Amino acid sequence: MKTLNSIKCGETVTVVKLHGEGAVRRRIMDMGITKGAEVFVRKIAPLGDPIEVNVRGYELSIRKSDAEMIEVE
Repeated sequence: MKTLNSIKCGETVTVVKLHGEGAVRRRIMDMGITKGAEVFVRKIAPLGDPIEVNVRGYELSIRKSDAEMIEVE
């Protein structure tokens, strides 16, 4: 299982599954990160948190802890 936080800068991946429950999962889905969405990892901060991605045509910064809940391929 690969998660979004393990992806290197410049790679494009597809979301396979969202882990987590309740409000956290809903917040991730509200940001446009849903099953089947393509995510391009644009930048990673020096300490790995946050991660800047392009999803559905816009830029988004997400926490490393949230990225661990997003399974990709």
